[in-house]
Amino acid sequence: MGGLRELAASFVVPGPCGVAVRDRLKRLTPEDEGVLRAVGAHQGALASGDLKARCADGLEHGADTWAVRKRELTALSSSRIAGAITKATHDQWALARRCQAAHIQKLEAGIRALRHRLSLPLGEKGTKRAAGGYRSKSEWFRKSRRLAVLEDRHTAAVGDWQAGRVRVVRGGKRLLNTRHHLTEAGLTEDEWRQRWEAERWFIAADGESGKRFGNETIRVTPDGEVTIKLPVPLAHLANTRNGRYTLTARVGFAHRGAEWADRITANRAMAYRIHLDTDRGRWYLTASWQRPVVKTVPLAGACARGVIGVDTNADHFAAYRLDVHGNPIGGPRRFLYGLSGSAGHRDAQVRHALTRLLQWTQQAGAQAIAIEDLDFTAEKTREKHGGRKRFRQLISGIPTGKLKARLVSMAAEQGLAIVAVDPAYTSQWGAQHWQKPLATPRRKMSRHDAAGIAIGRRALGHPVRRRTAPPPHDQSDRAGHRTAQAEPGTRGREGTRPPTTDRPPGGPPPNGKRKREPSASKTVRDAPSTRQWVHDSLTHTG
Repeated sequence: MGGLRELAASFVVPGPCGVAVRDRLKRLTPEDEGVLRAVGAHQGALASGDLKARCADGLEHGADTWAVRKRELTALSSSRIAGAITKATHDQWALARRCQAAHIQKLEAGIRALRHRLSLPLGEKGTKRAAGGYRSKSEWFRKSRRLAVLEDRHTAAVGDWQAGRVRVVRGGKRLLNTRHHLTEAGLTEDEWRQRWEAERWFIAADGESGKRFGNETIRVTPDGEVTIKLPVPLAHLANTRNGRYTLTARVGFAHRGAEWADRITANRAMAYRIHLDTDRGRWYLTASWQRPVVKTVPLAGACARGVIGVDTNADHFAAYRLDVHGNPIGGPRRFLYGLSGSAGHRDAQVRHALTRLLQWTQQAGAQAIAIEDLDFTAEKTREKHGGRKRFRQLISGIPTGKLKARLVSMAAEQGLAIVAVDPAYTSQWGAQHWQKPLATPRRKMSRHDAAGIAIGRRALGHPVRRRTAPPPHDQSDRAGHRTAQAEPGTRGREGTRPPTTDRPPGGPPPNGKRKREPSASKTVRDAPSTRQWVHDSLTHTG
């Protein structure tokens, strides 16, 4: 294949397995807020101590050490709260472990790139597959120093991985470093302290099926009443029996409220979390539950009514509709979004663009959206792209992980399937085979629009390229591009076109007569002679 890598098979992305909804706790009294702060601080301190103990265990962790930690926490809170804390601790440790493995892989990729470029002569040009040598001796020297730094970091990271050491900050490393840059962040020390304490609080409880309203620790009734089971040291703050505290606020989930009410009415497991947004000064309650695993729709069934091919870019989605045979229908569509501003603004922009994309997909009558399975993990290193800082910032700004997760969850609610395809060569081949043929004076085709067609055809199982061009002039057809498409299983779909007659090729003419008389040839040599030669005696000379 001329050095081309093997393409991965397309697949239907499985739907989400969990649901989370949130509502604000309005009209809380000062007493309510005081109780919530006391519970969060107490359980947060327990969670911090448990995380320290779990990190100290490292790879020696087991069921026995888990039971010991849970037994110690039960005496200071309750059995259910201790279970929720230890479970959250294990999840946090496992996440740090996965991030550590990803960091090691990134260091190894950078070391390989540096060693390769340092081994090349100065000024040697690179290829599309690998970078070339460095431009000057000074740059070569600086990169050799960086190679030594990365190797030291890699050695330390591998040592931590083998020993089972992870470094976790409850409250977040970014917020911790903000303490040293309060002026740049626009915060005072008191404001930062409030954020830091709120992020380290722990007011959460896992659900349990069969219990009243699906949760014994944080209980929410169908009419929105919220009660909390207080820890043993704070039992004196209870305002109802059995050591429970009832908040004055009422909740009512506007989104998925009926589904939530059905679950708690049937006493099915429901997890809750209460947290404080320090920027707005508001308390929120988040409810989450698991969905049963739904069998994924087969790829052929998802694409039975065509597909919408979507090319993901830094500022827009380029979409094109294709029928089941891979033919483009209509014109290209673009859904713009911006990735500037705060994280909330960026998330809202992406969500709005995805909403418009899903609405257009439903209006077009398609049941599947084809999107590239993008992963820029190995493409962001400066060792690979050198001084192309703007390009690295561009690919780093594309929210591939959040985009895929949000698109899958939103499409599942609309009954649409998401087909992930291999992103290799989609832009290159799309521009080569589709950009120019589909461009008209009234329709401008970009490289991204053509890539959307390539993505959709790959999801349907068709090759990206168009049909083969007909033979040259005066052999069997006129030269030009063929636009008609055929199914992959159709025999002779790459052959010549049949003659435009009402009889089969090689068969006798209808009624034994031709439709028209053969025309005279345009050449003198082959023209039939119609002149009669007559002997004239006057021209005869003796």
